[in-house]
Amino acid sequence: MIPFTYERATDEAAAARAAAGNSNTKFIAGGTNLLDLMKLQIEKPQHLIDITHLPLNRIEPTEQGGLRIGAMVRNSDLAADTRIRRDYAVLSRALLAGASGQLRNMATTGGNLLQRTRCYYFYTPGLPCNKRDPGSGCSALLGFNRMHAIVGASDQCIAVHPSDMAVAMRVLDAQIETMNGEGKRRVIPIADFYRLPGNTPHLENNLQAGELITSVALPPPVRGVHLYRKVRDRASYAFALVSVAAVIERSGDQINSARLAFGGLAPQPWRVPAAEQALHEAPGTAVSADRAADAVLAGATGHGHNNFKIDLTRRTLQAVLAASQRA
Repeated sequence: MIPFTYERATDEAAAARAAAGNSNTKFIAGGTNLLDLMKLQIEKPQHLIDITHLPLNRIEPTEQGGLRIGAMVRNSDLAADTRIRRDYAVLSRALLAGASGQLRNMATTGGNLLQRTRCYYFYTPGLPCNKRDPGSGCSALLGFNRMHAIVGASDQCIAVHPSDMAVAMRVLDAQIETMNGEGKRRVIPIADFYRLPGNTPHLENNLQAGELITSVALPPPVRGVHLYRKVRDRASYAFALVSVAAVIERSGDQINSARLAFGGLAPQPWRVPAAEQALHEAPGTAVSADRAADAVLAGATGHGHNNFKIDLTRRTLQAVLAASQRA
């Protein structure tokens, strides 16, 4: 491991100010992703700022009727919270579908949003990767790309975002709250938080240098059946091939409203408003599922090993809609 310096933050503004003053600084909390990347010398921070002692570990009601989740709230605590289970069940289910119990006990809300791709080539320093080494090339394009993106990618990078939690946050229209080095706060809708790779796949989100995630705000509870379906290679401790977070309100066969976000398909949680509108406009599960899937998969491109994801996305969406009808 490359040597680095370390400090323990005592307040949010000081932490953000210290990070803004050193471009090669990382915040560390649970460390479930960052430490692995440091051991492999993929991440090489010169300085670590420990934020585990900041008062960011509470879940509190907002004036708007939603909940504010501190960036330091552990995934296991968030999934188990009575209010989350009752009013935001899709989030609880997504969290419990991710990682393992041990990791959920350490991983934090802020860190989960910022975890980096699990692309095999990103994790292999000897092979070209534009996300790790801009301009070096994308080994996955012609390599083993079974886990990789079919929408939203570019010829520079076809990696997917690995988070289950972020997919549920996207379907709930979460707001990410931050503080920068000048002590200024801002709110970033999760729809605007992640960046598509384009020609700059190493830039994964729209945080500024040194900007610290302090909390995530959820809107008032969304009515309907909350579902999270994750298709993966084994029952636990595996990343999604395809996942669907859904909140669907029905009157029999008629879908009154629907929210859908997909994981495993793109470099960010994938949400297509046209797919949700298709579900509302077309009565009947089979018809609406086909039209919604067409919208989600518009422009989809397989790269060989991951061609199956196109059909799997359709079948997973059909299963989610059928489950919402049974519920």
